[in-house]
Amino acid sequence: MTPPGGSDDEAVRDAVAAAYRDEWGQVVATVIGLTRDWDLAEDCAQEAFASALVAWRRDGVPRRPGAWLTTTARNRATDRLRRDQSGRAKLRQLAVLARDRSDDQPTLEEIPDERLELIFTCCHPALPFEARVALTLRTLAGLSTVEIAKAFLTAESTMAQRIVRAKRKITEAGIPYRVPPPELLPERLASVLGVLYLIFNQGYDEVDGRRDLTAEAIHLVRVLAGLMPDEPEPRGLLALMLLSESRRPTRTRDGVLVTLEDQDRTRWDTAMIGEGIMILDQALELDRRGPYQVQAAIAACHATAPDIEHTDWLQIVALYTELVALTSSPVVELNRAVAVAMVDGLSAGLALVADLEASGRLTGYHLLPATRADLLRRAGRTDEARAAYRDALELAPSDAERRYLTGRLDRL
Repeated sequence: MTPPGGSDDEAVRDAVAAAYRDEWGQVVATVIGLTRDWDLAEDCAQEAFASALVAWRRDGVPRRPGAWLTTTARNRATDRLRRDQSGRAKLRQLAVLARDRSDDQPTLEEIPDERLELIFTCCHPALPFEARVALTLRTLAGLSTVEIAKAFLTAESTMAQRIVRAKRKITEAGIPYRVPPPELLPERLASVLGVLYLIFNQGYDEVDGRRDLTAEAIHLVRVLAGLMPDEPEPRGLLALMLLSESRRPTRTRDGVLVTLEDQDRTRWDTAMIGEGIMILDQALELDRRGPYQVQAAIAACHATAPDIEHTDWLQIVALYTELVALTSSPVVELNRAVAVAMVDGLSAGLALVADLEASGRLTGYHLLPATRADLLRRAGRTDEARAAYRDALELAPSDAERRYLTGRLDRL
């Protein structure tokens, strides 16, 4: 703890803000683990942070802010349950008080980290996918309902109802607050990683850049990777996010998407690339390859290449082939077609794109005609390229995509 006698207001505010980002999920997870009451846990966590603003000015910032906040929130929850004498709250009170004997109280250093249980509960497959995303951001990241609704372009009332229903479902369905047993872990971990990756992409894919969402996703995956050090896929996803985020400053120019080929690689974040590659190497050492590790390896090939011509396209084709086997995804097959075109020629890539079109598995997906258009343009088949760009324009989901495709069409 800093010396008594009070602390500078700005320093205390900064310490509380940093603790909110780093410790909110831990504080809420501990109180939920104690009470099984999600709303009570959030209320008591908020009270703990409010108390910190006062107490830390007076006494100084504690050596372990997270432990201080967790203990304060836990004590608030216990006090509120002691005062509540009705119905189910009374039963919760008795359960808490049975474990709340003085000789069983954990010290600051002994408070367990229950964020892993909270992550798996928020992302339980019994909940609708949209609810998993909302509950994860609300409970683990501490985002407000307004912030979550804005990020996903949803009405605040709709998002609030989604979160309330998710909490009710957890209670009524008896969804356990625990890490799943080993036989269920691979499936459940995939659900968790899918939620976190969607949060990242929601921020990353927007032209104006939702850095708050990508930062929250990276933060949550860091937590997950730290809590599950023997699982390679959380590290694989973390590496993929870092390698992708390293290119953010060059992805757009004046509101228009910039392709990988045209990005200014001198502006990529080399420190983030280095960290991403280091984490990927750690994941690969665990010798259980999954789709996120393979995607991260592809991103690493791009991140370490000096330009598009000197990229290791042969390795990228091999990695996409492995990824197709792992995911059976037609989108991955489309990306592989581009890599094949770089290795075996444009005709080979166009043949693979034609096979995908014939299969009908990507009908309505704008990047299918956009990819065909780009390969046709490179092959000098200008009239066919124009027609394909027009097809892509009709399907493009965002202004940024439409601006990019219009620019390509205009240049032809």
